[in-house]
Amino acid sequence: MSARYVPCLRWKRGEYQAVSLLTSQAKATIVPLIEIPEIGFDFETRQENKTIDEHLAKIDERVSGSWGLAPCMLDLHLLNSKDRMANGDHPLTHVFGRLRAVGAQPIPVVSLSSDAKFLSATRKIVAEDMRGACLRVGIEEAASQGLKVRTDSVLGEIGVEPSQCDLVLDLGAPSFEPLDDFAGLVESLISNLPHLKRWRSLALLGTSFPPTLAGVPTGLTVLPRNEWRLYRLLLGRRSIHQARMPDFGDYCINHPDVLKEDMRLLKPAAAIRYTVNDGWLVAKGTNLRAAGAYQQFFGLSAGIVRSRHYSGADYSAGDMRIRECASRRVGPGNPTTWRFVGTNHHLEKVVRDLATQLGT
Repeated sequence: MSARYVPCLRWKRGEYQAVSLLTSQAKATIVPLIEIPEIGFDFETRQENKTIDEHLAKIDERVSGSWGLAPCMLDLHLLNSKDRMANGDHPLTHVFGRLRAVGAQPIPVVSLSSDAKFLSATRKIVAEDMRGACLRVGIEEAASQGLKVRTDSVLGEIGVEPSQCDLVLDLGAPSFEPLDDFAGLVESLISNLPHLKRWRSLALLGTSFPPTLAGVPTGLTVLPRNEWRLYRLLLGRRSIHQARMPDFGDYCINHPDVLKEDMRLLKPAAAIRYTVNDGWLVAKGTNLRAAGAYQQFFGLSAGIVRSRHYSGADYSAGDMRIRECASRRVGPGNPTTWRFVGTNHHLEKVVRDLATQLGT
C-alpha cells in the first residue's frame, strides 16, 4: 500500500507556515484535512471579534499560498452554522468560489450531522468542481446501528457515490488503553463500515495529545503517541488488510477540541512539542506572561538539541529553527513560531516513518 498521510490541520498561522516549508517529498505524500478555524471570541465585549467576511477575507492566500494547488480536504465545521456572508452566500460557497478562482483543488468535507443548507451548498460545489467529497464519521457514529442509512442519506443529498467520496473515520482523542483491545475495536468498526471496498479512500484519524500541558512537568518529558502505536499494531493484522487498511491520519501536535477559555485568565507556559518515535518530547518552561519569558525558548531549544531525540538541523525547516534558536542565531520567537516548528517537524517525521513502515 502507498504511504498516504492525512493530517488534520487547524489552519492558523503556525500550521500554514509549517505546511508552506515542507519538502516536496513530504507534500507529495500528504493530503491534508484543513479545518478553517473558529472565529475568535472577545470575552470583554461578549461577541465574536470578527465578521465572517473579515475572517475569510484571505482564505485563498492561506490555503493556495501555503499548500499550493494540489488536492486537499476542506472542513468548515468549526464555523457557526448560522453564519452567512454579507451578500447572503453560505460561507462554504464563498470559500470554494475564492479557491476555485485561483486554481486550487479543495474537496468539501461533510459529516452525518451537517445541516440541510450545508449539504445543499456542498451538492452545488460537487456538481461544479467534479472532485467529489469527503465524509467525516466519528467513532460513536461508526458504532451506531443506523450508520448505513445515515451515510446513504448524506451521500444522496450531496449527489455522490461512495467511489466519489473519501471516508475519514475520526476517533477524536479516545482512551487508547489497553491498546490491543482498542485495536480490536477499531478493526471491527472498519470492517463494518458500509460500502467498505467502494470508498475512493479511507483514512483513520485520531490523537492522544492532551488537551492541555498543565499536567506536564517543566523540563523534558516524553508523552506517548498512541495513535501511531495503534496504526503500527493494525499494520501487523492480516484481517484488517483483507478488509481494508486505512491511511494514517492524526491531529499533528494538537488536541481536536477548541479551547473556549478567556485567555486573559490563563497563564500559558513556554513549550516546544517535538515528535519522536512513538511519542512527543515536550520541552516545557514556565509562565509566558512574565517579563522576558520568551527568552526561555533559547534554553528549551538547547535542551532538545542536546537530547538523544533531536533529528538534526537538516531534517526539516522546524529542526533548523530549533538549532538556530539553541545557538542564539535567531530570536526566541513566540508561541506561533513554535507551533510552526513543531508542526513542520511532525509532518516530515510522519511521512518518513510511514515510508519505512510501508516499505515505500
